[in-house]
Amino acid sequence: MRINYITNALGLILFYFGFIILVPIIVALIYEDYYSIIPFLSAAVISVSSGFFLRKIFKAPETYNDMKNREGLLIVVSAWTIGSIITAIPYLFYGLSPANALFEAISGVTTTGATILTDFSLYPKAFFFWRSMSQWLGGMGIIVLFIAILPQLAVAGRQMFFAEAPGPIEEKITPRIRSTAKALWGIYILLTFLEITFLMIAGMPAFDAICNSFSTLAAGGFSPHPESIMGYKSNYIDIIVTVFMFLAGANFVLQYKVISSGKFKLLSKDSEFKTYFNIVLISSLLLAFIISFLNGYSLFDGVRHGFFQIISIITTTGFASQDFEAWDTRAKVVIFAMMMIGGCAGSAGGGVKVVRILLGFKYMLREIAQTLHPKAVLQIKLDRTVVQHDVLKQILGFIIFYFTILILSTIVVSIIENDALIGISGTAATLGNIGPGFGALGPMSNFNSLSIVTKLIFCLDMLVGRLELIPFLVMLHPDFWHFYSVKKA
Repeated sequence: MRINYITNALGLILFYFGFIILVPIIVALIYEDYYSIIPFLSAAVISVSSGFFLRKIFKAPETYNDMKNREGLLIVVSAWTIGSIITAIPYLFYGLSPANALFEAISGVTTTGATILTDFSLYPKAFFFWRSMSQWLGGMGIIVLFIAILPQLAVAGRQMFFAEAPGPIEEKITPRIRSTAKALWGIYILLTFLEITFLMIAGMPAFDAICNSFSTLAAGGFSPHPESIMGYKSNYIDIIVTVFMFLAGANFVLQYKVISSGKFKLLSKDSEFKTYFNIVLISSLLLAFIISFLNGYSLFDGVRHGFFQIISIITTTGFASQDFEAWDTRAKVVIFAMMMIGGCAGSAGGGVKVVRILLGFKYMLREIAQTLHPKAVLQIKLDRTVVQHDVLKQILGFIIFYFTILILSTIVVSIIENDALIGISGTAATLGNIGPGFGALGPMSNFNSLSIVTKLIFCLDMLVGRLELIPFLVMLHPDFWHFYSVKKA
């Protein structure tokens, strides 16, 4: 790997990220909260100066067109790690400890939505705007944003694009990665604007509508209201958020194709979307049945909360329309099952992803059939396309690694906290970028009481889960770490 390329590209990202951090200052000025200028200005100066320093000290060619896969992976991991640290800087000015500030920042940019806040009344509007905005940036991807806006990454962005948003099958809208990045951010901004509009029409205050829309489309779950969406006590708001959470968990590439072509039949032809839709429909009706008959909800409220909570968890958004910790154990089992699935590939949702579950199931059925018919040539297809063997191996590897990390983290956290429920639900919530767990980590609770070690473990889980394991796992191999310098001609 060429250290010049890595540090120079990282410097470019940090330089421009610093200017993005200035946006909450506008909110501070609107609400005459002049103290809040200092936290964001400080973080912006640190980010810009760090980027400028890296660009000046480590020289690189004017373009990155020959960037290698390993270099792209390291740039993405470094950008997310350092970016999370810089994102945490403003929180320090509001009295959060370094560990809590880092936890809140990583929870934001990875769109997890787990929080350590205990009293929302202590913080100003700019603080909550930054929480939601950081989720919104992380939802579509910070690297994808810079590929879209920076011409230096127009060609070389492919390695970073798929390192930040890895999936079993690479899918692009256009042959040029930069055009794909622009298209994805275009549909993302459009859906965010639409949700803001609908929420304001439904009676939500403008500031709350913006913050909640940022968090919804990012599948993040941070809300400026301490009781999440439940606090607004509106059926209309619940329904609007439910619809946009569902869209956030669906493939944005597919949504772009549907909107640009006007062919809604593309949805019915996409195997992953059909599987996603069916899982949501069946599990939501099941949950509605359980809470209606066992928790005393009316049929309408049961269906409303059933769909809201299932979609919130499967898309890894983490909003709450009710405190599901108070629900029957059977309802919690259904919710926990959704934690193990996640959204679609190419969505803002985290987790294992529906397409991996689908192809893993197809692989299992093929192995059963292969046992019965050893000489048969059996292929696995997705939307009439044969899935290559190396893709299947990658999917199985991902699933094995995912649950290995889940088990190990659960064991370690359970020992540290002396609570198995915190271990399993906290790990599932952070590794899957979901947010709320069960018990002490329920939707109306927070992660503040956990030990510093547990918070740091969960921080790592959130980062690993957001980048879908592979970049971090590859970095564990000794062959990955081979640097050399390239001098500018």
